[in-house]
Amino acid sequence: MKSLLVLDQSYRKLEELFSASDYRRLESFCDIKGGTNWPMPQESLDAYLETMRFLVASHPVMDGHRLARAKNLQAIIEVDGGFPATIDYEVCFARGVAVLSCAPGFRNSVSEMALGMMIAGGRGLVEEHLAFRAGYEHWLDDRPTTDFSLYEQAVGFVGYGSIARELTRLLQPFSAKISAFDPWLTAEKIAVPGVELMSLDEMIDCSRCIVIAAAPTDENRGLIDEAAIRRMRRGTLVVLISRAHLVDFDALTQAARERHIRVAIDVFPSEPVPLFDPVRTLPNSILSPHRGSAVEGGRQLIGRMIADDISEMHEGREALQLQRAHPGNIERVIAAARKWQRSNLDSK
Repeated sequence: MKSLLVLDQSYRKLEELFSASDYRRLESFCDIKGGTNWPMPQESLDAYLETMRFLVASHPVMDGHRLARAKNLQAIIEVDGGFPATIDYEVCFARGVAVLSCAPGFRNSVSEMALGMMIAGGRGLVEEHLAFRAGYEHWLDDRPTTDFSLYEQAVGFVGYGSIARELTRLLQPFSAKISAFDPWLTAEKIAVPGVELMSLDEMIDCSRCIVIAAAPTDENRGLIDEAAIRRMRRGTLVVLISRAHLVDFDALTQAARERHIRVAIDVFPSEPVPLFDPVRTLPNSILSPHRGSAVEGGRQLIGRMIADDISEMHEGREALQLQRAHPGNIERVIAAARKWQRSNLDSK
């Protein structure tokens, strides 16, 4: 018997999330309601509350009242990229309703973008491209104070989640020396083969390239502060690929302006960046308008994971691909998300 799946993924397009084969696979064990490229009216969604087993939505709204009606609900899956504050997590935890985030589904496209930024930033490709256009390029010229190769290079991560792990896999041909600062892994005494877990200062001291890949929480706001940035050796490349929430953005850009460090930035404190924001003229930088997953098929890993996990749950097994909310950390993750949302609303 098929499970009832309510699919309210808009603003994301159906084809953005699902390959044709993964969607057909989902249809083979689910009776799908919705799945249009426009939002489902809340009253339409509410009509399925009593019978739906799975809810997949970009902005799921499931308070205690709705959850009380949704007696057959087994999982809520968000496809925006972070756990929303519009779910009553306590009720879900008490009921055994899994709340799953699509965040791991960005790992391939975002890690690929990060690798491109590392290569381009380490070799000065963007800077020399601009110099070439202006007529002051450096022919056959080593630039030892700014440029470096990734081969056997010291690469440090702030946060060692799914994106950092995939990027480490992509770096294997370079034989890079990988270190990471991740308080959660340290606190849980989780060893990662081939990765040296360090304090933040130790990681900064030994790294020529630092990748900021941690998910935002209430505790790590501004973690990479001015003191940490000034501690970085001259010429360090900082790749900001997760959220600007983790850095003192003014200190980061000032250090790049002074040519103390080089930066590659895909995420900003408020988005879109205002037209006359000084960051647009920042030297010693690679700037990208939040395009880490913006490539054809770049988000379809999310759809594959959704199909995989719903298939498992449909058969009575546990979901394994997507990220599951846990009572110990959900409040701090939501608090960080609320602050980021407010800062973006204030900037518009």
